[in-house]
Amino acid sequence: MSVDAVMLRIAELQQGLQPSTPASDGAAAPASTFSALLAGQAGTTASAALLPTASAAGQTAGQRALAAAQGEVGVAEQPPGSNDAPRIAQYRQATAGSGIGPWCAYFVSWAAQQAGTPLGEAGQGFGSVGAVASWAQRTGRWNPAGSGTPPQAGDLIVWGGHHIGIVESVDPDGSIHTIEGNSSNAVTRRTHGADGDGASGFVRLG
Repeated sequence: MSVDAVMLRIAELQQGLQPSTPASDGAAAPASTFSALLAGQAGTTASAALLPTASAAGQTAGQRALAAAQGEVGVAEQPPGSNDAPRIAQYRQATAGSGIGPWCAYFVSWAAQQAGTPLGEAGQGFGSVGAVASWAQRTGRWNPAGSGTPPQAGDLIVWGGHHIGIVESVDPDGSIHTIEGNSSNAVTRRTHGADGDGASGFVRLG
C-alpha cells in the first residue's frame, strides 16, 4: 500500500472518530489538520528510507570490497591448517582454476568480485599474490610502499609474493589496520606500522 493510500485511510478513521462537538479548550486538532501533519512527517520519513545513504551511494570499489571483507572476519579453516572450509571454498570460486592452498589471494579476489570490480583483465581473479601485484603494475593500480602516496581504506596491501590483505583504516600516525585472509588460519584483523611491517606496495581498486 502506498504512503498516500495509508494517509487517506488515516484521515478517514480520524474523521470517523472526531466528536460532533469540538472540545471547548480547542486542544484537539481537526482531523484534517492532524492527518496533514502526519502525512507530511510520514512522507518525509518514507522518502528518506527509500533513498540510499550518501556514504553508500558514493563508495569506491575499494570501499565496497572492504565492506565485503568486514563481514567475513572470523571465518576460519576447518580443521585449522587445512587451507579449507566451506566458506573458504567459496572464496576460491572467485579465481580461475585454483585449488586448495594458501588462500589470502583468493580472499581479496572474492572481496573485489563482491564489489563489482573483479581482479584481472578478464575478471578471472588470482590465486597467487605475485599475480595480483603483476596485474596491478600492468594496469596502473600499483602504489609502491614508501612512494609518498599513503594507502587508503579499501586498498589491497601486498607483502612481496607471499601475503596480501585489505586496508581497513589508517591512523594519523600512519599505522595501518587490515583485514587478511589466511592469517592465523582465519580472516583476521591486524595492525601494522606505518611501513606496513615490510609491505612492498598497495593496490588501488578504484
